This record gives sequence, C-alpha cells and structure tokens, in this order.
Amino acid sequence: MIVNPQAFNYKLVIGSLIIAMVCLGIFGFSTYESTKAEQRFLEQEKKLVEGELSQMILRYDELSLHSNIMSLELDSAKKYARTTLEKLRLMHSDVSVLKEFKSELALMKTKNYFLFNTVDSINNANDHLKEQTSGIQKELVQQKSINHSLLKLNASLNTTLKKASLLTAHSFSARAYKSADYGTETSKAAHTSQIGVCFTLAENILTEKGTKDLYIQILNPLNNVVGAKGSVEFGDSLLIFSDKQVIHYKNQNLDVCTTIQATNNDKPFAKGTYYVSVFLKDRKLGDTQLVLN
Repeated sequence: MIVNPQAFNYKLVIGSLIIAMVCLGIFGFSTYESTKAEQRFLEQEKKLVEGELSQMILRYDELSLHSNIMSLELDSAKKYARTTLEKLRLMHSDVSVLKEFKSELALMKTKNYFLFNTVDSINNANDHLKEQTSGIQKELVQQKSINHSLLKLNASLNTTLKKASLLTAHSFSARAYKSADYGTETSKAAHTSQIGVCFTLAENILTEKGTKDLYIQILNPLNNVVGAKGSVEFGDSLLIFSDKQVIHYKNQNLDVCTTIQATNNDKPFAKGTYYVSVFLKDRKLGDTQLVLN
C-alpha cells in the first residue's frame, strides 16, 4: 500500500487543530465558570460590606435618638458611613475595591468601638443620675408633705394654745341696791340706785400676765346702757360700757367686784330684766341677768 505523505500531513494538521480547539473550548468554559463564580463571590462580599455599613448607620440613628451627648461626633461618623455606603453601591465589584472598603470598614469599626462605648457609658451615667434625681425628687415631695403636715399641726397647736391661753371668768352675779340705805339689797326697780356686779377671773398659767382692761355693760329693759361712762372702739366695733376696771392679772383666781351708780337718766329704774355682760377688750367673758319688779 502506498501512502501519500502530503495527505497524511494535512490529516495530522487538521487533527491537531481539532484537538487544540477542543482544549481551548474546555479551557474557555472553565475560565468563564471560574470568573462567574468569582463575580458571585465578589457580589456577596459587597453585599456583606453594605449590610455592615447599613447596620452601622442604624446604630448611629439609635444613638442619635437617645443621646444628645457627643452629637457632633455621631453626626460626623454617620455622614461618613453613608457616604462610604453610597460609594460602594456605585462602584463595580472587584478584588481591589472590596479590599479597600473592607480596610475602611475595619478602621470604622475600631473607631466605633470607642465611640459607642463612650456614648453607652455616658448614657448609663445619665440613667443613673436620673434615678438619683428621681429618688431625690421623691424624697423632696415626701419632705414637703411632711413639712406641710407639720405646718398644719403647728398651726393647729398654735390655735389650740391660743384658745387655751384665753382668760376666762365665772361666778357672775348682779344685785340691786337702795339709794337711801347704801348696802341694802332690793328687787324693786323704784328703790334701786346702783347695781353691784361681781365675777371671778379664772386661774390660767398660759394667759399672759399683766394689766387687763375689763368693761362692764348693763342694758336695761329698754336696751339702753345703764350708767354709761364712755365708749371704746375695737376695729369696726363700738362698745358702750357702764364701767371700766383695770386689774393686774397674775395667773391666779381673782375676784372682781364693782358698783355702777345710776345717773339721772337711769332713774327711776324700769321694771324688767337687766342684762349684765363683762368684756375683756371686745371679747365677752360672760354674762348674767338681774330682774327688777
């Protein structure tokens, strides 16, 4: 058998080309798949970096909502994180870009560690201070309530003490005496010339010692003041009195007696009931009655 060398060479070249093309196709497909896988990996890495930046921005927002302290530092860090996130979203994913942004992210995390810890410490201190302030305010409210109660009690005690210190009197009596025979008691209006009034100032250690002005007032059945000696004003009140007695009180029982002499205008005495009252200034100490026939 005779073989044509030229034909054999052509077949050999064609075979080699076919083998080369198959190898190139396999290599190209493998490279394409590898590139595609790498691109997917880069996209995933990019999304992870974007996610971390987004979480970082949310953390900034939370801090901004709960704290006004270090606001300038927080605002600056938040703006930088947003700018970095926007740049990352606009850039095409490749190894160098991701490497650069990962390095930037690591640096930001380091800064944020100190920033967040500082803000948390300040917030904790503020919360503790608020608790202390709230406790102090509660104590102040309680103390105010106690003070108010003490003031009311003090006022009540003062009122009670004031009432207890008031001078009182008892054993009031009034008698009519004849004009012709001084010292002879009578119940006849026509025979009466003077009226004697007696009473006792009670012992009271709480009453202030000293001079007391006592006013005796006798009203006849016609409501006129018997033996009117004068009048005295107490604010808007006017007291017309029959007699005035100035005594020195020493916190002991003190008997007081006085005689009111009738004036010409009182004579003859009218029949009926006479009302006798004793006043310490404008406060009535007590009273009694005298009936003349």
